[in-house]
Amino acid sequence: MCETCGCGDPDLVPVEVRKHLLGENDTIARHNRAHFAAQGVVAVNLMGSPGSGKTALLEATAKAYAGRRRLAAMSGDLATDHDAERLRRAGIPSLGITTGAACHLDARLVHDGLHHLDTKGADLVFLENVGNLVCPAIYDLGQAACVVALSVTEGEDKPLKYPVMFRRADLVVLTKTDLLPHLDVDVAKLEDALARTMPNPRLLKVSARTGEGMAAWTAWLDALPRTPATGAAHGHAHDHAHDHAHDHAHDHAHDHAHGHAHGHDHAHDPAHGHAHTHDHGHAHAHAHDHAHDHGPDRARPAR
Repeated sequence: MCETCGCGDPDLVPVEVRKHLLGENDTIARHNRAHFAAQGVVAVNLMGSPGSGKTALLEATAKAYAGRRRLAAMSGDLATDHDAERLRRAGIPSLGITTGAACHLDARLVHDGLHHLDTKGADLVFLENVGNLVCPAIYDLGQAACVVALSVTEGEDKPLKYPVMFRRADLVVLTKTDLLPHLDVDVAKLEDALARTMPNPRLLKVSARTGEGMAAWTAWLDALPRTPATGAAHGHAHDHAHDHAHDHAHDHAHDHAHGHAHGHDHAHDPAHGHAHTHDHGHAHAHAHDHAHDHGPDRARPAR
């Protein structure tokens, strides 16, 4: 059992504690997202079960780009940094993150990893999550997009059995397609399962061994915006800049009010902190303007 999220034992970890942990995680994820945006880096959360071909897909991605784009990666596993070593041999600067008993990466682990992996100058940073089709879907890491690697050997019903993972996905990459002639797998059934679970179904068929589908995969990566779009399909496009601006504006306006406590009427603007209106009719909007200096507003998607 994962000691962090308590999966498999809801009685051990009450709902109230879980909500608190996710709230802290989301705060750090917003910080990570701001960090990636400031560096002009696109972060991709790559999830999938053990053996789904995540590392092989990244090795093939480096080969397909052939130096045209600069890649970096963090690779999570309960033990060893074998996957990170493989990626480094493929020419991708990589950091191995060993989670111990945790069955997923979280925002804090990624944040700490940013102090040990130089992402400056990279175009794409892959966050290769721990092999699991359950817990990784719950945790926002600050990514711009979520991708699920699903091997042809795993069966067509995985999206129906693990719907949360696929609801959060922007893209599903069907890996090891070179094995299809040797398997009794109905890809049409898989596509139907994805249509039942993904808000915006998108499937790419890829073989890291033969190179099939790699051009479509790299084209999809190239089309990702450098900052997350409002209401991204994965449901995690929180805006660190907006939240920071709101908080800072509130604090700044509150501090300013101490110098003008007498003879002022106070009007509250819920979107931008406190604006102060003087009795003689003019509005003091310094806090409002200051808030906008921290970045564009984007709506926080509903959970």
